[in-house]
Amino acid sequence: MRRPESRPRTEPMPFLLLLPNLVTMAGLSLGLTALRFAFAGRFEVAAVLLLLAAVIDGLDGLIARRLRATSAFGAELDSLSDFLNFGVVPGLLIYEFTLSGRTEGLSAGLSWVLVLVYVACTCLRLARFNVARAAPATGGAPFFTGVPSPAGAMLALLPLFADHAGLIDVTLLPMASALWLGLVGALMISRIPTFSPKSVRIAQGRVGLVLVGTTILVGMLFTRFWLTLVVLDLIYGAMILQTVVRRRGRDLG
Repeated sequence: MRRPESRPRTEPMPFLLLLPNLVTMAGLSLGLTALRFAFAGRFEVAAVLLLLAAVIDGLDGLIARRLRATSAFGAELDSLSDFLNFGVVPGLLIYEFTLSGRTEGLSAGLSWVLVLVYVACTCLRLARFNVARAAPATGGAPFFTGVPSPAGAMLALLPLFADHAGLIDVTLLPMASALWLGLVGALMISRIPTFSPKSVRIAQGRVGLVLVGTTILVGMLFTRFWLTLVVLDLIYGAMILQTVVRRRGRDLG
């Protein structure tokens, strides 16, 4: 009588190797919970949860590299989580906050189309990033091509930040928020070089000024939270503009 073939035994995986993926799932859970609070009309909570998801998005890759636990599965999981957290959720959050029930007829249709444009651009951005990640590494300037999806989500939430900071009432101009979403989506899939931390070069004489500015921003987070987020968005936008101008100047030179 022939014995059934025994299945090969698999070695148990150390818990630390699973930690980066667990962190990614925690970020995904924050994004889904943010969506729940957005539909419940608690937009401040939803925005804060998205901010936490953005922080976690930066941690999972760092943890994976430190533990030498990077994998193709983890990379794909991170990409899918980013699409939800920084594509679907910000688009629906801004729609619920400024557009739902405030536009009619052609404006209502156009506003929803612009939300779809933003979400689709996030998907295209992540797909392009996945393809580029699989390609052989090449030398070049340390810039991002287009706006990364987490930064794009923070830019997309600028109308909500400005409204809660008391700067404007964006509910009075719903189409402006929709157009802003479309613009941010276009920036994510653009070919322009955008700001990357690796591209930062600080002159020796400006180190003290940078430290003072950082201290002020940290202090503002505890006193004027929403205004600080507006300022950070504006600073990031200025850095993008500066990077584009600098690169174009070099090309023309």
